[in-house]
Amino acid sequence: MSPPVFVVAADRLSAGTVLVDGSEGRHAATVVRLRVGDPVVLTDGHGRRGDGAVATVGRNLVEVTVASVVATPGPALRLVVVQALPKGDRGALAVEVMTEMGVDVIVPWAAARCVMRWRDGRAEKALTRWRTSVLAASKQSRRTLFPEVAELASTSDVCQLLEASAVGVVLHEAATESLARLPVPSSGDVVLVVGPEGGVSPEEVAAFRDAGAPAYRLGDTVLRTSTAGTAALAVVLAQTRWR
Repeated sequence: MSPPVFVVAADRLSAGTVLVDGSEGRHAATVVRLRVGDPVVLTDGHGRRGDGAVATVGRNLVEVTVASVVATPGPALRLVVVQALPKGDRGALAVEVMTEMGVDVIVPWAAARCVMRWRDGRAEKALTRWRTSVLAASKQSRRTLFPEVAELASTSDVCQLLEASAVGVVLHEAATESLARLPVPSSGDVVLVVGPEGGVSPEEVAAFRDAGAPAYRLGDTVLRTSTAGTAALAVVLAQTRWR
């Protein structure tokens, strides 16, 4: 079994004895119930990793002896998913699974046909929930470079992302070209736009096409907005990191 991952501040992560306290320390000591000698991984979430072993266990904290710290550079090819706001709890589920898959950036999108709307202070709470899901999924999947969850984007914001990307596509069930045939570059951003339950509007499809992002389809079935991003990531990963 892989050792558990705990997050510490970047200025704490170094060779030697590292204190893990706060919510991470409570989780390590009282939920995971680590014991002296147990192997653990510490990370700052930005690519730095320290492998070590538990030296002491307190009520709500642990101390870890870290032998060395290594840094993993960010990927040359970044995978960006623009996720239209799903209904109910499906947004948190979508970002959780995409994090496990290996997404680098998740952009929540207020599409024209979204049933869900982040209004009246809901945006901050929803973003916090998405980011909390990303944190938990990153630790569970043993990631040390955690995905970014961007601020809520408008269609205009998404167009700017597409214009700046190496490759941008819109997932659409009526498209004739298969995403499996997408030419993927070796570097830059691959931006995958996932529409809402009601679909991407014709005006949005046109705007994205003008921004350089044609429509592609995943297959013969229509996926939920909360699962389409994961499926699209799998297609791109099969051509890149999973080869």
